[in-house]
Amino acid sequence: MSGVGSSSSAGVLRLIYRAAWWIVAPLAVLRLFIRSRKERGYREHIAERFGRGPARSPDDLAPLIWVHAVSVGETRAAQPLVDALMHAHPDARILITHMTPSGRATGVELFGDRVSRSYLPYDSSRLVRRFLRAWRPSLGIVMETEVWPTLIDKCKRAGVPLVLANARMSERSYRRAARFGRAVREVFGGFTHVLAQTPPDAERLYALGARNVAVLGNLKFDKSAPPELIVRGHAWRAAIGERPVWVAASTREGEEILVLRVFAALNVPHVPNPLLILVPRHPQRFDEVSALIASVGMTSARRSLWAPKPVATGSGADVPEPLPDSVQVLLGDSMGELGAYYAASDLAFIGGSLLPLGGQNLIEACAAGVPVLIGPHTFNFTQATSDAIDAGAALRVDDPQALARGLRELFKDKPRRLAMSAAAATFAAAHRGATERTVSVLSALLEGEREAEAAVSGK
Repeated sequence: MSGVGSSSSAGVLRLIYRAAWWIVAPLAVLRLFIRSRKERGYREHIAERFGRGPARSPDDLAPLIWVHAVSVGETRAAQPLVDALMHAHPDARILITHMTPSGRATGVELFGDRVSRSYLPYDSSRLVRRFLRAWRPSLGIVMETEVWPTLIDKCKRAGVPLVLANARMSERSYRRAARFGRAVREVFGGFTHVLAQTPPDAERLYALGARNVAVLGNLKFDKSAPPELIVRGHAWRAAIGERPVWVAASTREGEEILVLRVFAALNVPHVPNPLLILVPRHPQRFDEVSALIASVGMTSARRSLWAPKPVATGSGADVPEPLPDSVQVLLGDSMGELGAYYAASDLAFIGGSLLPLGGQNLIEACAAGVPVLIGPHTFNFTQATSDAIDAGAALRVDDPQALARGLRELFKDKPRRLAMSAAAATFAAAHRGATERTVSVLSALLEGEREAEAAVSGK
């Protein structure tokens, strides 16, 4: 009887979920227009969110590999995987779907016209079926934490293998998901494979019903900043001069004011005239953060306006006009230059971690050989953060006061700072290889689909 009850409960939850989408869908466009007040991209390509828009030609019979990367972080994490899939399967088409305009813009920046792109439709049966008919994917890959019940179910019914790649599941998210019992186990059981970052991720995902679970590592370790970004960052540093420089990267709303207060406490004798490079996570907040800097009485410059007349050095890089010593904060209001900001800095603080937001990725900073300071809230990157701290690449700080102390100590102690820099680079290098392992699994699935299609057409 308990089995019947749990099955019935799962069915009721599915009906409620589907009904909710019928109610919410008409309001979705209104929400897009509200969000477009800050980020105009939300007004564009709206038809795609309802399964309409571009589609494959009926005559296009090439295999199509579909990668869903919801926003900026997932899109950047997918870059080495997409590049490797293109190399391994040059005859295949690649489709990348997103949920946010900033994610889509990042996809344009990284892949240009080498891929097709679309927004993923809302998770309604009719819209998802329309999307699958339009694109006819041979293989679907969902990055990290994106779990859409209807999408998973319709892919299963359509015979499209769907893989959760670079998968992570925090203890906090696991506890929330586990409340739904059989219903959530049916959802996770719909993935063909689940490729987890770490053993704890794999254990939680398996407990939630995932099958064919494997631990392949974190794709983000395989992504390094392009050499031109490193060169750009070194050129910026030459224009900044010998001042102590730290970057607060991927900061979130409510954190910038804390970071600015920390910065105000740094200008002491052994940290003379420091420079803060402040890089908000979301581009729609650049103007807001610029106004915040001015409101606390600090002098700032915007990266987008700085040094319009670069001075050639003759060494292959261009050094911008010197940044005036009076500039206290350089606002990183550019997309895709985080690697350059790290290369220009002595130390990095990773945002999203001073407030209970789960933290942001510290791997790119480590790969650049920059010592990392990170706050207490890192549940989105638990294992990577813990491993980096154990390796001596990162330092945990409990609050803004501890962040200020950590910065002062590391600026004062150059040997320790250099040791952390070397440890960071070593740590990042030691964890590479997830891309190759992931492509091996995906290629086997893709070949299986080809064999199945060949068998059907042969009949």
